[in-house]
Amino acid sequence: MASVLDSPDRGPVHLGRSVRTTVKILVVGHFGVGKTTFVGNISEIEPLRTEELITEASTGVDDLAGTPDKTTTTVALDFGRLTLSEELVLYLFGTPGQQRFQQLWEDLSIGALGALLLVDPERLGESFPVLDLVEQYGLPCAVGVNRFDGSPSYAADEVREALNLPDGVPVVPCDVRDQASSANTLITFVEYLLSRTD
Repeated sequence: MASVLDSPDRGPVHLGRSVRTTVKILVVGHFGVGKTTFVGNISEIEPLRTEELITEASTGVDDLAGTPDKTTTTVALDFGRLTLSEELVLYLFGTPGQQRFQQLWEDLSIGALGALLLVDPERLGESFPVLDLVEQYGLPCAVGVNRFDGSPSYAADEVREALNLPDGVPVVPCDVRDQASSANTLITFVEYLLSRTD
């Protein structure tokens, strides 16, 4: 039965009665890497966003280097949903990228099956604090290497070595602006999570 809240563009707001399993996935990464775009692009429902304008109050607090065109920032979370089958649904929680929101990480990590880490190949060093949190909360992860216009392309093994990742962690090229690319990254991550339960 359709709801008045159902969106013809995004699909039904409410879950079908056949859904038996829901899985919580975190979408993580440093500031300005594309988490909000990823969740919004792949969500089958209108995503919940908690974005606010970047103001002068963040000067000296948030490092805007590498993100000259960024005008908003996530201050709590992004939320989206993706149905993988009649019985399985993913809930996607995008985390804020700044260190000052670390307490939200602790709250959002509760019950999460894993974390999809988005990285910018030109700012890999900014991913280490995020990787530390992933490890701290014991979350299995995969890495989506977001393609930015004009950014260099690196082989998965180069990214894995630069981030000091174990061999089994998937590293996938991704363009968060492209739904098919985002879906492929998420599918790779879900397959990785499933392989860990076999």
